[in-house]
Order: sequence, then C-alpha cells, then structure tokens
Amino acid sequence: MNINKLSTIIAAFLILVFTLSACAQDHKQNENRLKTINAISKSAVLLNNQKKLIPITGLADKRFASVNLGFNYQLEFDSLLNKYADVKAIDAGVYKDSTTLNDLEDDLKYFTTVVIALTDEMTTSGKYLHFITNMAKSKEVVVALFGEGKSLAVFDQLNIPIVWTSQINTESAMVIPQLIFGGIAAQKTLSKSYSSTYKVGAGYRTNVIRLKYSVPEDAGVNTEELKEIDNIVNEGIAGKAAPGMVVLVAKDGKVIYNKAFGYHTYDNLRPDKVTDIFDMASVTKVTATTPSVMRLVEQNKLKLDTNIGFYIAKARNTPMNAINVREVMLHQAGFIPYIPFHNYIKEGDYSRDSSAAFPTKVADNYYVKKGFFNDFMWPKMLNSPIKTRGSYVYSDISMYVMQDIVEHIAKKPEDQYVLDNFYTPLGMHTAGYLPRNRFDKDRIVPTEDDKVFRKTLLEGYVHDQGAALKGGVAGHAGLFASSNDLAIYYQLMLNKGTYGGEQYFKPETVEMFTSKQSNVSRRGLGFDRWDPDLTKKYPSSLASPQTFGHTGYTGIGVWVDPSRNLIYIFLSNRVNPTVSEQLGRLNIRPRIQDAIIKAVDKGLE
Repeated sequence: MNINKLSTIIAAFLILVFTLSACAQDHKQNENRLKTINAISKSAVLLNNQKKLIPITGLADKRFASVNLGFNYQLEFDSLLNKYADVKAIDAGVYKDSTTLNDLEDDLKYFTTVVIALTDEMTTSGKYLHFITNMAKSKEVVVALFGEGKSLAVFDQLNIPIVWTSQINTESAMVIPQLIFGGIAAQKTLSKSYSSTYKVGAGYRTNVIRLKYSVPEDAGVNTEELKEIDNIVNEGIAGKAAPGMVVLVAKDGKVIYNKAFGYHTYDNLRPDKVTDIFDMASVTKVTATTPSVMRLVEQNKLKLDTNIGFYIAKARNTPMNAINVREVMLHQAGFIPYIPFHNYIKEGDYSRDSSAAFPTKVADNYYVKKGFFNDFMWPKMLNSPIKTRGSYVYSDISMYVMQDIVEHIAKKPEDQYVLDNFYTPLGMHTAGYLPRNRFDKDRIVPTEDDKVFRKTLLEGYVHDQGAALKGGVAGHAGLFASSNDLAIYYQLMLNKGTYGGEQYFKPETVEMFTSKQSNVSRRGLGFDRWDPDLTKKYPSSLASPQTFGHTGYTGIGVWVDPSRNLIYIFLSNRVNPTVSEQLGRLNIRPRIQDAIIKAVDKGLE
C-alpha cells in the first residue's frame, strides 16, 4: 500500500507559491487572486448531493483517503483537504494496470470516504471509471471534476457527489476542497445541460460551516499592513527570543495569514513549517481541561459550586476538601503556584530503561518508577497548604485537580476524552497529548535541551517537569498542537460553541467561561482575559475588553477578540535551547497582536 506521509505532502506544498501567508504577495496581486478565488467559488457546481454528504460532517466516524490518479494539482488539493481532516494521500501511480487497481481497492478497505480529483481527459480511462464505480458500492466517494464539463455524462449512472469547476489551476485545486468541507459555500447550478442527468438548473447549494483559507483582502485587510508581523518576528529571532515562530491570523472565519519563520533549533537545520507541532504548555488548560469541564457542566455531571471532596475521595481528609470547583477554575482556591517535583527525584526513582518497575516514560531514555505520581506527587498536592483562598494566585495545581475531577466523572483519561469529544470530530488531527506516539519527531518542534533533569533534548515530550513525571498527560500541560488545530478550536469558541455543522457547547456556556467571572481578577473560568488595568497593556495595548485566551510558558499565545471577530495564534519554542526571557523583553507577542489589530482596524475605516 503506497500511502504517502502527510508530513511529506504538507512540507512539499509549503514551498509552492500559493502558501496562504499574508506577505507572499503584495496587495494588488492578492486582490487579483481574490477575484479568481471568488470567481471559482461562485461558478463551482455541486451535483448529486441528495444525501447531503457535502459539506462533509461527522468527522469522528469517518476515515478519509485522497486517491491521486494523476491530477496535476494533487499536491495543492491534498494540502487543503488536510486543513479540515486527516486525509491520507494515496498515489495510484504504482498500480500499473486494471488488475492491480483491485489491489488499490483492497488497500482502501479501512477508509470510509474517498476523494478523487479528475479532469475531463482523465475520465476517458475506463479503468478509472471502473475503479470509482466499484468504490462507490461500499464507500462514500466524492469526485472533484476539473474541466469544461464535457465528461459529466460519464457519471450519469453514478449517484455520487461531484463538485465541478471549469478551471484547472492552483486556485481551483485549493477552492474545491474547501467547498467539500464547508469552508466555502456551493452557490451555483448548471447553466446548460450536459447530459440526460445533468440538466440546466441541476445543483445544490450549501452553507459555510468551517474555516476558509484565503488572502487578507478576503476579510477587508490589506496585505501590506500585515508585513509588520514579519518584521517583529524576524527581530525576535535575531534577538534570540526563539529559534523559530509560527503566526496565524483568522478574521471573520477566514484564515488570512499563516506563516512560519526560523528553524526548529539554532543550528538552522530544519525550517519551521506552519504544520509543525508545538508544546502548548499552559494553553493546555484552556484547550483540553477547560472544554472538558464545560462539557461536563452542560451535562449536569459537574457542578461549579460543589466542593472538591465530593468528586475526589482522597481529598476529603485534606485542606482541599471544602474548596469548590468554581474557586479552582478561577485560581482563587488558595493553592500554592506549583511544586518543583523534579527536585525531589533521587537515585532509584528513575531508570534509563523501561521495565515493570519503571513504566512511566518522561523523555527519551528516562523512565520514572511505578506509582511516583499516585504515591508521592498527588498526596503532596492534596495536602499542600491553603494560603491565599479568595485571592487570585495562578496555580498549576488547580488543573491537576480539575483533570482528576474530569477523569472521575468521564471515567476515562483526559487525553482520550478530549480526542473523542473535541479534537477528532473537529478535525484537529495533530492536537493531542503524547505526540511521539502518533508522529515522527521531525514534525514536533523541540523545546528545552534539558541539561539538569532529563539530560536530553525534549522532542515531543512535555517541557513541564510535573506533567512529564505524571506521564505526559496533565490538566495544566502536555497538549501539543499545530497552528491550524488551534485556529479550529478557537473558531469554535468564537462561534459560541458551533463548528463543522455540530454544536459542541451552548452559547451561554461559552459566554460564561470566556467572560469575566471574578471579583478579584481579570479571569474567566479557566480562560485568561484582557486586563482592565491599562498600565499592564495585557495581552496587548490595543486588545479589546472582550479578548480572551491564554499564554504558555514554552512561548505560546492564543487570543480571541469577539469584538473584531479575530483570532491570533503565536507559537514558538522560546525555551530552546534553554529558558530565555527574550520573548518577553522584546515584547514580541503583544507587538504582533497590536500590528494585527492595527491592520484589521484600518480595514474597517
């Protein structure tokens, strides 16, 4: 079976001219490109959609493949498909004759949905039509047809969705996948008849249900105004704030800027890519643990004003017992900020090899002894002193506690819970804990070269020492993701709980958790927010009072501004090779945020 690695496809695609990054071309060129994109979008026709397969929904129950039968723009086509779901690229070129196309069918047995891009000329091959006909007997098959439409009659007897565009170029190859997944709406019907089946007026209209990938001008933003982002990022890399950075901007449900800068490390061997996976650090709190809490609160399985001891038996005879969940989510429970558990590690607590006695992997060639979390770390947290209850003191212990509550109620580990309930159905196919179990380490941006604790370069293992000693799955840290994954999740929040045709939260739930909920701090429930103390200029000078999000110790920042319908995502590994304060000293994250806001606001003038 010849299934190309997704990382190879994306990496190759990123060197193409059309990168969807704001500064790839100037304002005039992007205005012209937008005209082309809009013309393709408005003229593309969706046929045979009686079963409403398009736009594709229910991602959690589907496994996708895109079969390359020789379409010249397959790379671009597959790259856009993968913005929406994990779509495996399969090259049919190795299947030389009609007999071995049967082998291709067999190799597709685990996939539920197959997408095939064709041109008019390619439909003259009876082999391909026979293959499509056979696949349609047992799978959902979607055909993307490029050309004059003269081949539509070939499909008269096949009742499968066909998305047809008359244009064959880079832009059309990138528009049609968006129409398939609902980033762009189908609007047009046939203006003339092509066969007895495909007559004048045939076609289906759809709605936009997911992010669109476009140019800044599509959201009323001038490309030139966003070039300041490049300047600030390059200044940051030159100033050793981080070896590499990725920035994404989404406005009005459209990703208008997504660009990677620098390298994985300062040896400048592996350039950063927009598809790279980063350690989210404390952004885990609002992208994994908080939505889990939101879901359980909506289901009336978790009560914010119920005490910790009600949910955690081990807490009942500890100082934590009477503290309620709301206080924990607001960082007002009185917990100490953190406990440096790695400082308690002694000889005999760890091994360089795994075994039954040392089963928990902390990093490459580092395993901690069985029961270290349950027997030492967890009791130490539960019995830690309550010193500042009622005041705002940011604490990692809060989310250790919330993780345990979530897992008690959900009856499954948090890493599996968030995959099942959020990431997989949303199409966030790189987001998750323990990325080394799913991805090559080359796709994961390395964090600290840990010379003290683990004595290795951390590649796909959580930087936070406590989360690492817990096995990499913690409520406060351990999540890894790409910029596109975060864009999807925070668009869900911006949409007040709906994305991809599915409702994940009630609007009032999102509103409650993301709005100010404390009398003593700026915080929402789990979420960080704009600071009303204007001298702090947090998260940036121009951020609106509606802004919510979070930052991460490894050099992450995610901020949503509902007043501007804006998402800003910043990813870096500022702790590589070791912890540096340059990102803060140079004010990189806030300055980029202000540059984005200036560009957006200027577009509204």
